[in-house]
Amino acid sequence: MKRILLSFLALTIPFLTFAQETVEKGLDKKIDEAFKPISDFFSNVIFFEVFEGAPFVIVLLVLSALFFTLYFGFPNIRYFGRAINVVRGKYDDVEGHGLGDSAAAVDGDIRDTIRDESKEGEVSHFQALATAVSGTVGNGNIAGVALAIALGGPGATFWMIICGLLGMSTKFVECTLGVQYRDVGEDGTVYGGPMYYLSKGLKEKGFKVLGKITAVIFAIFCIGGSFGGGNAAQSNQATVVLKELLELQSTGAGFWIGIILAVLVGIIIIGGIKRIASVTEKVVPFMAVLYIIACLYIIFGNISLVDDAIALIISEAFNPTAIGVGSIIGVLLVGFKRAAFSNEAGAGSASIAHSAVKTKYSASEGLVALLEPFIDTVVICTMTALVIVIFNFGGFFDYGGIPGAIEQADGTFNVLIDGVNYIDVKGKVLIDGELKEGAGITASAFAKYIPYSNIFLTIAVVLFAVSTMISWSYYGLQSWKFLFGRGKAADLTYKLLFLTFVIIGAAASMGSIWAFSDAMIFAMVFPNMVGLFFLFPTVKKELIRYFDAIKGANK
Repeated sequence: MKRILLSFLALTIPFLTFAQETVEKGLDKKIDEAFKPISDFFSNVIFFEVFEGAPFVIVLLVLSALFFTLYFGFPNIRYFGRAINVVRGKYDDVEGHGLGDSAAAVDGDIRDTIRDESKEGEVSHFQALATAVSGTVGNGNIAGVALAIALGGPGATFWMIICGLLGMSTKFVECTLGVQYRDVGEDGTVYGGPMYYLSKGLKEKGFKVLGKITAVIFAIFCIGGSFGGGNAAQSNQATVVLKELLELQSTGAGFWIGIILAVLVGIIIIGGIKRIASVTEKVVPFMAVLYIIACLYIIFGNISLVDDAIALIISEAFNPTAIGVGSIIGVLLVGFKRAAFSNEAGAGSASIAHSAVKTKYSASEGLVALLEPFIDTVVICTMTALVIVIFNFGGFFDYGGIPGAIEQADGTFNVLIDGVNYIDVKGKVLIDGELKEGAGITASAFAKYIPYSNIFLTIAVVLFAVSTMISWSYYGLQSWKFLFGRGKAADLTYKLLFLTFVIIGAAASMGSIWAFSDAMIFAMVFPNMVGLFFLFPTVKKELIRYFDAIKGANK
């Protein structure tokens, strides 16, 4: 074990040296060059296409979400109100009823009474939801939406919403399973997520070897996702807006901002899930409400354009005009990909946070979890999209990318601006003579309507980034423990690695790292879906049991 951990630490030394070289020489592109072969490899493997422009993983996500929606009778609609009541604590008294029946033991656990042995739990329904939402509500809602519109046009927004609604059903299934098959340590610490429902659940079904293999594969990809999309990508976006606000031109600025962020995140994650929950239950609602208020201010301030914006979003969804999209399938895939990356429905990551909830009934937390894609995608992503679409009515940029951009044979777009030839400008737009992408597009929209919005958006981006990082540190740590054990040495090793990537992300350019992050998070879908399709009947059983308990408590 020590030999394995030392090997992982040894692997980080080149990254630290490389980050320092980036700081000293200001060669941000070097990080892209180092990661490009890795990111290209994983992207090609994970996003293999069933037909041109249609990656299998996206098709799998959509069809699976549709299946679960139909099988459970549209839980995203029928149980929406009940899910809110669970979060509000309306059914807390139910936790004292219905202790379950006996059944054969599985790894020392009585299958139908696992909910009883884990009654201590660690966090409330609201805290579990806040922790999971903080892992999904991040810069994907600010930068990711802008990227979706830049790549797929306004119509991508429509398909993002559809994906979010369908994803609610998938979240319900995976988070119910996360609680159902969780482990509880002797000290009361909860260990859950796809690693456990894959290994324990599939063993229960007679597929022990398959369960172990898929659980290990998931854990590896989850650790990769925690270092990439849940960490480096977040710290990079936070660094970008901080450097712009503070007008920091020094080549070492990103490195030192990364150090500060790493210290801040380190203080929080050392405390574990209880510390994370106590932070996220305050930060997440605050930043989400503040951001929504700002979006609503812009939307209602331009209320005459809202009808036109909605009409444009719907028409472009079925008749796209964006450069490089080409068809309804193209814009649909852009919207689904960005929505799936944002809310992570199907990736299984959120079930790790939801597993720590204090409950006797696994289905109760599944209901809570279905609110997550609604908050993340249907509400926050849609608000961002409307702001950007309204902003574009002023004619600041083309949805098709850069006016005059020429597509090259390798798929990149070149454009000449002020005598400078910019390469690979796909996904970027030209605003007031400057190339903008991601959060820069959203920032430009805010700046037009809200005075000093650069300060507000900087705060929002940093809060989104930090909350996402601390939640993903928990996801990655749980996967790390599953692979390497639950000792203090293993914990410390992972946390040091995680904090190292905070610094790397802040000091580096994100081109290849973002592709790597995409690949890691979507890679989690494959092993996770194995568990969902083997175990979804268990979810139905637990849902019926929970509803019966509610009826019994109300008598």
